[in-house]
Amino acid sequence: MQALMIYGANGYTGRLIAAEAARRGHKPVLAGRNRDALDELAAPLKLTRRVFELNDANEIDRNLEGVRILLNCAGPFSRTCEPLLAACLRQRVHYLDITGEIDVFAHCHRLHNQARHAGIVIAPGTGFDVVPTDCLAAMLKQLLADATHLVLAFEASGGPSPGTARTSVEGLAKGGRARIDGELREVPLAWKMREFTRQDGSHRTAMTIPWGDVYTAFVSTGIVNIETYMAVPAKTIARLRWLRHLRWLLALAPLQRFLQDKAGRTAGPDRQRRENSACEIWAEARNANGKQVAASLRTPNGYELTVSASLGIVEHLLASTPPGGYYTPSMLMGADYVLELPGVALLDSRTRTP
Repeated sequence: MQALMIYGANGYTGRLIAAEAARRGHKPVLAGRNRDALDELAAPLKLTRRVFELNDANEIDRNLEGVRILLNCAGPFSRTCEPLLAACLRQRVHYLDITGEIDVFAHCHRLHNQARHAGIVIAPGTGFDVVPTDCLAAMLKQLLADATHLVLAFEASGGPSPGTARTSVEGLAKGGRARIDGELREVPLAWKMREFTRQDGSHRTAMTIPWGDVYTAFVSTGIVNIETYMAVPAKTIARLRWLRHLRWLLALAPLQRFLQDKAGRTAGPDRQRRENSACEIWAEARNANGKQVAASLRTPNGYELTVSASLGIVEHLLASTPPGGYYTPSMLMGADYVLELPGVALLDSRTRTP
């Protein structure tokens, strides 16, 4: 039996995960749609590969035979999750992916009962989206059990991969999202703006974005009001607010294809840039009486964290048999999981009483 298959292994993040998996002694099957790229990747790693598209359910089923865990690295996940997850349910294969897409989390969550019956784990978001933020949210929930509001924010450097860039373009047409009184609601692009303070005392402007935690952190914590922010220059916030008027245009299929094709040509950060960049993450929770708890993390570059976090979850599933169902990272691995990952440090944890 092949313990692990990496679908989309020839993509930017898939290549990083495949190389590290091989270094750790795993023998994953490398899979995807590009035969030449897979051959080029598999040969030096001495790994096998399988080439298949996602438009034939029987073909997906055949290629999943003998696989125990599927790690989907092929984005946008709005296109790849549904057929792969359906096959995993039929073939009783654990499904993991590295998505940050809200609608993908929702789709996976809806299949919780089917996964429980099949005895498989469905755990989307095993990378930078959303492991560190989900774990930090769960930590704050432990500190403030009656929290009603949660704010999560991050500053990432190093530049996006082609897949991340394409997903971001797709998301522009959908506008923003926030969790308000328990409901997932659409809000304008760059709906809110505020500042966060870095460990060195400097300040960063940030805007609300439709980050996956508006879905997953609600599942993990039950907190009914959730906003997610990304640190960006004030000029970027102004441009995105201007784009609100063109949202209808951004949704047109020809423009989406053009923009996604252009975004897909992004090279992604090289090794030196990944090693020289890091991320800072902030979280704040408060209750109805105004009591507040807060914490912050420093992590490696998002792609480096995605590699270590995803493979850590793979190894957990290889060594244990959790009950089938849908899991967020903190539900599957525990709130402290992120602190076990290389290069992650808890910077600050504090409580404020009104």
